[in-house]
Amino acid sequence: MVDQKQVNVEQIDSEKKPSISKDGISAEKLFEELKEHSVADFFKKNRQMLGLYGKQRTLTTIVHELVTNSLDACEEAGILPDIEVQISEIGEEYYEVSVSDNGPGIPEDKVGQALGKLLAGTKFHRLIQMRGQQGIGVSGIILFSQITTGKPTHIVSGTTNGKTYCLDISIDSKTNSPKIYDKHYLDKKFRGLIVKAKFKEVQYKKGQISVDEYLRRTALANPHASIKFTDPFGELTEYKRVVKELPSLAKEVKPHPKGVSVDELLTLARYTDARKVSSFLMSTFDRFGTKAVEDVKNLIDFDINKDPKKLSWDEAEQLVNAIKKIKFIAPSTEGLVPIQEKYIEKSLKEMVSPEFCFVYTRKPSVYKGGYAFQVEVGLAYGGNAGRLVSIDLSTFQKKPNNLDEKQSKEIRVAEIIRYANKAPLLFDAGGCAITKTVSSVDWKRYGIQNFDTSPITLLVNIISVHIPYTSAGKTAIADEEEIVSEIKLAIMDVGRRLGVYLIQKKREAEKKEKRKVFAKYSPYVVEALVKVTNADAKLLQKNLDTMVLEKLKMEDEAEARGEKVVEEEYMIEDENMGDEE
Repeated sequence: MVDQKQVNVEQIDSEKKPSISKDGISAEKLFEELKEHSVADFFKKNRQMLGLYGKQRTLTTIVHELVTNSLDACEEAGILPDIEVQISEIGEEYYEVSVSDNGPGIPEDKVGQALGKLLAGTKFHRLIQMRGQQGIGVSGIILFSQITTGKPTHIVSGTTNGKTYCLDISIDSKTNSPKIYDKHYLDKKFRGLIVKAKFKEVQYKKGQISVDEYLRRTALANPHASIKFTDPFGELTEYKRVVKELPSLAKEVKPHPKGVSVDELLTLARYTDARKVSSFLMSTFDRFGTKAVEDVKNLIDFDINKDPKKLSWDEAEQLVNAIKKIKFIAPSTEGLVPIQEKYIEKSLKEMVSPEFCFVYTRKPSVYKGGYAFQVEVGLAYGGNAGRLVSIDLSTFQKKPNNLDEKQSKEIRVAEIIRYANKAPLLFDAGGCAITKTVSSVDWKRYGIQNFDTSPITLLVNIISVHIPYTSAGKTAIADEEEIVSEIKLAIMDVGRRLGVYLIQKKREAEKKEKRKVFAKYSPYVVEALVKVTNADAKLLQKNLDTMVLEKLKMEDEAEARGEKVVEEEYMIEDENMGDEE
């Protein structure tokens, strides 16, 4: 038996002696420098998490963050956006970016917190649909400017009721706080915001991930905005406003009970003013009425009238499990503002002049956490749909005609245009739920043998009060099960419409060929019949034409019935696949 006294003595002795690691450094010494890091300091050292890596990508991301901020501000203030973007080349991989808008501006006393502090904003804590959410965007851009050039960012702001002021701003990364210089006022009246900053380690190029492409896609999804862009060569591109009315203003909504986690429920319970769990549920969650409370009551073993602040983890878990078993009305659509089918169709037709176009919007749904979301999908086929690429034909030839001459051909390949809350997603396509879902669809069912090499433009927009991005850079959407399922169902719907169209197209081609054959050989048939019957040639030709037309009409009617059957079969199969999802 171990002597208790001996154990206590050894314990005391060990407390007096510093614990030594295998490398000879005490644990106390190792943790002497333990300190809290500023979020600004963190992102300063991990700027790639904001999408700020790659010279061309970084410049596009800078413009994206500034334009997104302008669009959100204008829409919230009920102002039709007028946005001007200008990029000037200062030196090699050294540019100045200026973005101005006609929005509400920023009050003087809020500019430091709004632009000079990371993770500070008006959006993150609100369940409302917006392009920006985290409170990182513009502040992150200001931070990147100062760490690559050592210079502050120039701000001009004017509000309806205030003076127009100018200042230079930077961020103290150690304290995540603003540093403001040279603040002064202007005599001229101005409403809006101008952000002008210099950046090194960036590069301007045209292409698929360029500023040009980003602004083009932004204009497509925001027809109510006027956007002007002056590139480093002085070339002006203008996207004129085509809709003179603002989209409906998204409303702040309550979280939907479906998908709420235990931790989230307990967090909400701690800050509620409700005195009973029953009233807490009805006041906190969307679509939670007295019937739902009664259903929950029958599925839990504790008093539903207890104080929500006193809920234990086990009790909260019971509530969540009970909620999962109850059917709720779909989330309110008040908090969701889609692009709208008519505008997507118009944009696609103007952009690519397709031979076929169809747009479909899914009903609102909800994903983990109780966040409402909605999926819009537009598909354009043929015409100028798809992305134009050049291929080297010599790689497909065993013996090129001229080894010294490059033989190339331009073809159209599939293009996926991704959006989140109407904001284009240009980067990290491979890691995005949208791209992965498109790849998972069996396109052969819809008459497309190879999606990647087909002349297709597929537009997918996810709208939500809270977009589940894969990173702070907001470049790709996470693989949330519910979101993936809704994307797939929407794509299958437009795919089904495309499949029916391609069948119709094939049959029309076959009918055209039949008519050509008839037109070619009917004179010979008539000539032979005249010789046999001595009948009038014109009368024979007329009767033969009538007979053929009636035959073709019967075939058309049969084909129409067949197409309807095909469409119904598509629908049944797709619905079954959706159930499996």
